[in-house]
Amino acid sequence: MLLIRKTVASVATCAILLLLVYVKGHTFALATSRQDVSQESYSTLNGTSLQSSIDQIRSRQKRAVEDITDDDDDFITRQAARGIEANEIGTCSEGLVLPLWMPQSPITSGDRAIRGFVYFMLMIYLFVGVSIISDRFMASIEAITSIERNVTVKGPKGEKQTMRVRIWNETVANLTLMALGSSAPEILLSVIEIYAKNFESGDLGPGTIVGSAAYNLFIIIALCMVLIPKGETRRIRHLRVFMVTASLSVLAYVWLWVILSVTSPGIVEVWEGLVTLIMFPLTVLWAYIAERRLLVYKYMDKNYRMNKRGTVVAGEHDSVELGGDEPKRLVNTNSSANAYNEARLEYIQLLAELRLKYPDADLDQLEMMAQEQMISRGNKSRAFYRIQATRKLIGSGNLMRKIQERAHDDLTQVKAQLHQFSDEEDEPTRIYFEPGHYTVMENCGEFEVRVVRRGDISGYSKVEFETQDGTASAGSDYVGKKGVLTFPPGVDEQRFKIEIIDDDIFEEDECFYIRLFNPSENVNLSVPQIATIMILDDDHAGIFAFADSLIEVSESVGVYDLPVMRYSGARGTVIVPYWSEDDTAIGGRHFGEVRGELIFENNVSEQYISIPILEESKYQKDVKFKMHIGEPRLAPDSAHYHDELLEKINEAEQKSPKDLTELERILLMSRPRNGELTTTNIRIRESQEFKATVDKLVARANVSAVLGTSSWKEQFKDALTVVPADESEFDTEEDVEEDVPKCFDYISHFVCLFWKVLFAFVPPTDICGGYVTFVISIFVIGVLTAVIGDAATYFGCVLNIKDSVTAICFVALGTSIPDTFASIIAAKQDETADNCIGNVTGSNAVNVFLGIGLAWSIASIYHMANGTTFNVEPGTIGFAVALFCGSAVIAVGVMMYRRVNSSIRAELGGPKTSKWIHASILISLWVIYLVVSTLEAYDIIQI
Repeated sequence: MLLIRKTVASVATCAILLLLVYVKGHTFALATSRQDVSQESYSTLNGTSLQSSIDQIRSRQKRAVEDITDDDDDFITRQAARGIEANEIGTCSEGLVLPLWMPQSPITSGDRAIRGFVYFMLMIYLFVGVSIISDRFMASIEAITSIERNVTVKGPKGEKQTMRVRIWNETVANLTLMALGSSAPEILLSVIEIYAKNFESGDLGPGTIVGSAAYNLFIIIALCMVLIPKGETRRIRHLRVFMVTASLSVLAYVWLWVILSVTSPGIVEVWEGLVTLIMFPLTVLWAYIAERRLLVYKYMDKNYRMNKRGTVVAGEHDSVELGGDEPKRLVNTNSSANAYNEARLEYIQLLAELRLKYPDADLDQLEMMAQEQMISRGNKSRAFYRIQATRKLIGSGNLMRKIQERAHDDLTQVKAQLHQFSDEEDEPTRIYFEPGHYTVMENCGEFEVRVVRRGDISGYSKVEFETQDGTASAGSDYVGKKGVLTFPPGVDEQRFKIEIIDDDIFEEDECFYIRLFNPSENVNLSVPQIATIMILDDDHAGIFAFADSLIEVSESVGVYDLPVMRYSGARGTVIVPYWSEDDTAIGGRHFGEVRGELIFENNVSEQYISIPILEESKYQKDVKFKMHIGEPRLAPDSAHYHDELLEKINEAEQKSPKDLTELERILLMSRPRNGELTTTNIRIRESQEFKATVDKLVARANVSAVLGTSSWKEQFKDALTVVPADESEFDTEEDVEEDVPKCFDYISHFVCLFWKVLFAFVPPTDICGGYVTFVISIFVIGVLTAVIGDAATYFGCVLNIKDSVTAICFVALGTSIPDTFASIIAAKQDETADNCIGNVTGSNAVNVFLGIGLAWSIASIYHMANGTTFNVEPGTIGFAVALFCGSAVIAVGVMMYRRVNSSIRAELGGPKTSKWIHASILISLWVIYLVVSTLEAYDIIQI
């Protein structure tokens, strides 16, 4: 509401100014009217007759013609004659696109008021259209500037790390395409006006640029200053870039005054126009050098900032005030790697916070919520805030909904990529054992072997198999077998059985093999094509051990079942104690401590220890702990060891090894005992799936995809749908019920429906990386700007308002309203003031160098080719420029004072009293600028 009141106040200020000069300007309106009313009834107005007024006008213009040099006689005479004729007959000049409202004369004062109101409403509606097509334009710019490439950097331990970084430098993007996107109407208006006036100068284009610069610098910054939430501040991070753009934004207007009043008064030469235009890339280059600390800047102190998580960030090479009394630390590090690692740390921290907040949610839900917040919290460009502001105003925006949809799509696509399997129909036919290793007990009788077929299974396939001896022999330990396996169409596996021979003689564990051979045509044998069968003797209690000395598990496994093997016998019930021991992994933090006993029943060869692995969702993790098994013992109630046998075993244990008989040695071997591996190390590593998910989601956490569109269907759906404005300001910390559109949303939607549907035909940003959208959008903006220029000229003509006054009071305000809302949103949501202050000064400099420089270069070259000169009356423009420069220096001084003041230390926000005082100073500067510029335009103030 405060912004609306400020906007209304701005329009009211312009209206009051026009009322003040109405007495002087009304004489012109009466002189141009062809009403059938006697001239005597209007003989005087404020003590001056109509004829006397017309005579004064002619006399003043005649003196102006005489004072100009001979080279300018034709131009000034032509302009003066055109102005006198228009004022005397009461007609407006034909515009470039918009036709004149006929008839032009005779018309009454009431007719003029009605026409002025219609033209005014038309301008407002056209400004809405420009804002909506600028939405598409800025989305295309965001798509272009967000193009990324893969780079490889070294991590802290020297390991190579691949990450994606943007090709476009942030400063270059803000001063080129972003500035063009937000200032395209002003720039195009200046160029189109030159063409519409047959390459002669006009006041509308330059006046709009200067007026827009004043509004941006004074009003927008003042509003951002006071609308920061209570107790918060916003500080410029790219201070060097700001100083460059702020200096150039003032020097740009000083340069205009120099070429209009010093080097060649009243004439713009070709070299002057080209130098003005060339200053645009020089501004970008200088700002880039300052941001990257190149040339002389590399000899200055390098300050790095420490973010709230303690990560050093040096991407912008600017010092940022740290919170509290925390000391500043100077660290030299890789900015790209830090930025990428910071994003990953933030994502992981979000997951940890969400896990605590929603303990019952599964990982997929937590990842989706974290991705939503990553996108909404991520660095946002100028385009993002401009589009967000526009969509709120026209009833099209709830970007939070698009962020939720995007997060869900991202997670779905990433999971699909991580779990995708190749299409087996296109693979050749493969046959192999599955599994390739079998462990069986000597008394199992027979067991089943499985052979599978993969790939193309649409035809017939066959393969032969046969058993081969290892330490086990066919006929004594197993029954040898040989045969052919046939796979009909559609069958993907076959099975056959092998018989094991049992005996009562204690033996070591033995093995034999089964191999596949001689496959049919177009069939490949894959690994494992030889299966290993281990036969465990069941005549003794067995040997107990772990299978491996080091086992690696993922933290996402949940519960890991650690196998304990029993070999060289499986007779009787045996009890094996086990326990865990901390190492770098800590029980209760990384894993659940375990202690207990495993019970191996008779003929059971394997048991498992269940170990809870606690997931921390760490991106990098490498900790380990130990698991031990103690001395195994026979269960007291073991039915397979009778008392007499146990007594003989105990007697054999009392003898020395050299006194043992062969039977006693076999008896000792039959007791349960430990093998070599009674301790194993379990290494807990990060989840590779989680790590890959983080990498992919962080790379996808790009706001540009939320702004763009992928299809015409999506665009038309958005155009026809009423979406409530996002009031949550992307705060996803709390559960918020879905909003429904309000009355204002419906009104704004239907008012803008024509533009929304029309511009839905613009190609989506996904086509050719946004370049097609860029070209078509800027063409449409140019057409609408031409119509705005005609409407503004007609508006001033029918109400007898000069183009320079129309430009600074109406056109400049209309083109700057979307930027106003965008800057306020940026000030509230960003942690810094760059998107609402730095971009204002950069845009002001670009407007002059690109908008006026391009227009005046074209016009001066045209006149040089035709042997004439391009004349620009220095009066009004020169005065406005001088007034703006003085006010701009004061405004920049106020912001720098706030930055160094110990009680504020920020350009925006701060104590309530100080921010309102400083905002009032800026608003007063703008009011003074409007008043003085308007009075000078009507010669009330002489210069």
